[in-house]
Amino acid sequence: MSKIDEVIQNIHPLNEEVLIKAQEKLNNLTKPKGSLGKLEELAKRVAGITGNLKPSLKKKVIFVFAADHGVAKEGVSAYPQEVTYQMVYNFLKGGAGINVLSRHIGAKVIVVDVGVAKDINPHPNLRIKKIGYGTANMTGGPAMSKKEAIQSIRTGIEVFEDEFNQNGIDIVGLGDMGIANTTASSAVLATFRKEKIENITGRGTGLNNKGWMRKVEVIKKALQVNLPDSEDPLDVLAKVGGYEIGAIAGCLLSAASFKVPVVIDGFISTAGALIALKLAPLSKDYVFASHLSKENGHRIALDYLGLSPLLDLDLRLGEGTGAALGISLIEAGVKILTQMATFSEAGVSAREEDSQYDK
Repeated sequence: MSKIDEVIQNIHPLNEEVLIKAQEKLNNLTKPKGSLGKLEELAKRVAGITGNLKPSLKKKVIFVFAADHGVAKEGVSAYPQEVTYQMVYNFLKGGAGINVLSRHIGAKVIVVDVGVAKDINPHPNLRIKKIGYGTANMTGGPAMSKKEAIQSIRTGIEVFEDEFNQNGIDIVGLGDMGIANTTASSAVLATFRKEKIENITGRGTGLNNKGWMRKVEVIKKALQVNLPDSEDPLDVLAKVGGYEIGAIAGCLLSAASFKVPVVIDGFISTAGALIALKLAPLSKDYVFASHLSKENGHRIALDYLGLSPLLDLDLRLGEGTGAALGISLIEAGVKILTQMATFSEAGVSAREEDSQYDK
């Protein structure tokens, strides 16, 4: 049995007994039933995921998977490829958006180099797991070999397992960095969800109209050249994906196998979720969609997966920034479940049938 198969076999349905008990507790907190809406649903799901009526989310980790894409040579981004490498150093210095928001919620940021086009100096918060120096240009053939696609997923599994075993993880956010990765994500989505390329292709880092039209044509060409098989997620990943997309998928699967809630960010991490959920449909129950990105394809991808975003703030940065905000909301819901008093604890009269709250 392969490592990926082993992880998938360890993903199970949520704990139904704990879900029922969590709902009963939420109903008996000092508030009208259901009055905290989605916060209650978030808390209930975390309880069901962890199998714990008193879950703790103290150990928050956001993985930022970084890799370059050969398709960047086709002029599909407003920024040069060197920005991937430069932004990794910005992450490690603590100066990026994800660092600010992670400090805000008390999360640890771990950067994983799965395919940056240059070597990066060692750093305590860097995991060097380089599969290659960027993928191949997918307009001329597969972005990577099937072996590399499998390796990218295994890498995501390994970095989660290593951190979980060494330091513990209570909730994980999944971010990305890679110039041209919205092009790969659009190609992945287009394979699974038969939709006009124009409808699922956004402007990424800020393309003008000419650049956007070029991007659309590049995606069409990549799909025509490679003909990825929508019934085979590994084939899709290999032909039109990216190393970081595969690693995100692997990290998601690993987290689900350890009963850890997973918070995805924007379009790129949702593309990783597409691969993961195609490989292991049960993993969907462990995934929270943090926000709705400005990228055209993100809403289509979330709808396809049946995931509802927690926020709609016009974000389009990536890095895991939306995931950080999503984790904050999920933690708020969990604190309602674990810290709010019940009617009996507070000495408050309990709800009666046909009370004022039902009128």
